[in-house]
Amino acid sequence: MKGKQLLMLVAALVVLGAAGLMLREKESSRLASSKVGMGGKVLGEFDVNAVASFRIQSGTNQLVVAREGESWVVKQRGNYPASFNTLADFLRKLADLKVTRPVEAGPSRLPALDLVEPEKGKGVRVELIDASGKAVRSLLLGKSYMKGGEDASPMGGGFASGRYVMVGGDIKTVALVSDGLSNADVRPEDWLEKEFVKVEQPRRIELIRPEATNNFTLVRTNDTAEWQLADAKGDEKADAGKTGLFSSVLGSPTFNDVVINPDLAALGLDKPSVARITTASGFVYEIKIGKAQANEDRPVQVFVTAALESQRVPGKDEKPEDKDKLDKDFKEALAKKEAKLKSEQALSKWTYTVSKWTLDALLKNRGDLLPDKKAPEGAPGAANPALPAIPGLNLPGN
Repeated sequence: MKGKQLLMLVAALVVLGAAGLMLREKESSRLASSKVGMGGKVLGEFDVNAVASFRIQSGTNQLVVAREGESWVVKQRGNYPASFNTLADFLRKLADLKVTRPVEAGPSRLPALDLVEPEKGKGVRVELIDASGKAVRSLLLGKSYMKGGEDASPMGGGFASGRYVMVGGDIKTVALVSDGLSNADVRPEDWLEKEFVKVEQPRRIELIRPEATNNFTLVRTNDTAEWQLADAKGDEKADAGKTGLFSSVLGSPTFNDVVINPDLAALGLDKPSVARITTASGFVYEIKIGKAQANEDRPVQVFVTAALESQRVPGKDEKPEDKDKLDKDFKEALAKKEAKLKSEQALSKWTYTVSKWTLDALLKNRGDLLPDKKAPEGAPGAANPALPAIPGLNLPGN
């Protein structure tokens, strides 16, 4: 080989070597950038406020929570308002999610980590979507990592101290995070705003049953007075030990779920029990209660009205110097009542399922409020009279 040719060959090898080195460095850089290191944010930096909706899919079940105007709604519940605290906590958690440990995983290991798309495996897909409908971030959730170092499914026992995740479909991003992400739940009822009616200072409670003999009306004059039967018959008198629970009836209730397209007849709401509750501030709550369901929950509809005084009536001994403060306090209280009325009236277009214990007082029958009847003497359970002395026996008292 001539010297000139040898020099050209060496030069070519140098060029090829340099090109190969550059390609390797570029590939290494690409791999490093696609795999977040320990302590790094799993989803990188993004504007959480740009998220207009998010979708969670597990198997064939899907949840969509979306922003509608100034509110967030749950699509699978007919656009019922979503709990802002719940969804905000979830989005913040995703934005701050950090890698506890990067995981080297080939395609064959992904099923063992449950990092398989929900249509084909046990993975849970979470997508954050912007206003244009474009996915801002996508995360696949896999198997939970149990405290103590044992792997288990999210539904298994023990305490989940972490979870395997993969960003998008990039196998190089598989990592273990220190949060079990248990709130990545596809059950729509878990995302609903559960704030319900709040009955304050009840004064009159009227229960109207399909069976008229079980109807009753209770009244009281103030917050500490005992409840009285307004429709007492004969010597009927309500047992104070049995009516105390009416003082806090629906004081801070919640509901379990919302019924979409309710069949009123099937739910028993075509012939419901009706509770009509009047409060000291003039609110009137009409609660319609249907038939018990398989889990003993009851379907419920709520209608609220109020006769609010728009003008303050000055007190008999009111001093002129107190007028401005009293007027201001009255206006502030009225504004709160009007806001409460508006909020609670908005509930009337929905049908809810409510637990039996929440409605316990409103499921009572008339006879449940009366004192227990004493058993006649000599009947089983009645106090026995003194036993007569028996000749030949020296018993105490004989």
